[in-house]
Amino acid sequence: MSTSSIRPEEVTSILEQELSSYGKELKEVGVGTVLQVGDGIARLYGLQDVMAGELIEFQNGVFGMVLNLEEDNVGCIVLGSDVEIHEGDTAKRTGRIASVPAGDALVGRVVNALGQSLDDKGPIVTDKFRYIETRAPGVADRQPVKEPLQTGIKAIDSMTPIGRGQRELIIGDRQTGKTAIILDTIINQKNTDVYCIYVAIGQKLSTVAQVVRTLESFGAMEYTTVVSATAGDPAALQYLAPYAGCAIGEEFRDNGKHVVVFYD
Repeated sequence: MSTSSIRPEEVTSILEQELSSYGKELKEVGVGTVLQVGDGIARLYGLQDVMAGELIEFQNGVFGMVLNLEEDNVGCIVLGSDVEIHEGDTAKRTGRIASVPAGDALVGRVVNALGQSLDDKGPIVTDKFRYIETRAPGVADRQPVKEPLQTGIKAIDSMTPIGRGQRELIIGDRQTGKTAIILDTIINQKNTDVYCIYVAIGQKLSTVAQVVRTLESFGAMEYTTVVSATAGDPAALQYLAPYAGCAIGEEFRDNGKHVVVFYD
């Protein structure tokens, strides 16, 4: 009976072949150090190549957005709790300007000002993103307001009609039905070609949950996206929420669809 044996020269040739084909790609990641943090603002040292508006990630997973560029440090707003961020912690660049996911993947979802899922339907899966801050179209690029937006409320549609493309202010004292007008308008878009985006800014979490339940009970979440920045969220997220809602709506607009954004 013959026995097979491994010859040393074969082992050497195999190792040389594997080593010659081995390649390790090095990726440079900018890392900075926290100099000061407080009141939702952090200053960092060592991020010389960071861009204005870029998202950075602290070592505890909280994101920040760079707003102030100076010679020896950068200032950023903390998009989360700054309790676990301390002097000396590290923060790394993401290379991504502040943006939110957009497109059909957002329909029927509840997200925060960064487009992260707040419901129990899993993460947002899409390859479409929109910058939170973009230049608005010029006057020459805008179409005239010539088509009405039917709210389904006779008093509004008959006496003070709203046109597609305009802005409208709903003003009144507390508990006078301003949110009810918004919800009725969203529900009445069910058989139209209009997508709805409801942006809740500084409201109680229970109030936002009640709004979502109401929209779900009438089947309105099938064409609605809810952007939530509640009173318990950092001021930075409440500041970004209107921009996020507008960015999501602009994606539908640029694809030839109609969308109405409600800020409440």
